[in-house]
Amino acid sequence: MMLFKSLFKKSTLECPRCLGTTFVDWDDIHRLQRVLKWAPGPCAYCLGTGTVTREMIEKVPVDYTYLTIDLPESEMDKIKEGDEEILEKGRIHELFLDNLIKYVEDQYLKNKMDAESIANLYLTTEDETALFSLERENLIQYIEKIIELKKTELN
Repeated sequence: MMLFKSLFKKSTLECPRCLGTTFVDWDDIHRLQRVLKWAPGPCAYCLGTGTVTREMIEKVPVDYTYLTIDLPESEMDKIKEGDEEILEKGRIHELFLDNLIKYVEDQYLKNKMDAESIANLYLTTEDETALFSLERENLIQYIEKIIELKKTELN
């Protein structure tokens, strides 16, 4: 019976996102180039177990931006199952973040705008029902992080 179970047991590997620690820290975020896209927290890739199946690694890229711990479990499951609709939502989310970061950098560098001014300008163009609409205060905080990172790059 044990032999039978071991033949069909899914092989597990150390989680390549958190490196088995169960927690994604700033080192992991930098290593996976997800600064401004992730924050430290429990690992969503392995769900805090430190291990993943080979199938998971084959289906979902370790640096897949949209797979974060704050997603509903149903969406996390769909990502892990390779659901095309949710994967497309993730691609759109990544594009949204990339474009927002670029927009903020351009306004900061070219127009010398501060975070609040950039947020005000951005919100005049955003539809309130946009797929990834942002609350004003959260947007300002995020813009401040982008500007802070840009300042350190320039120095």
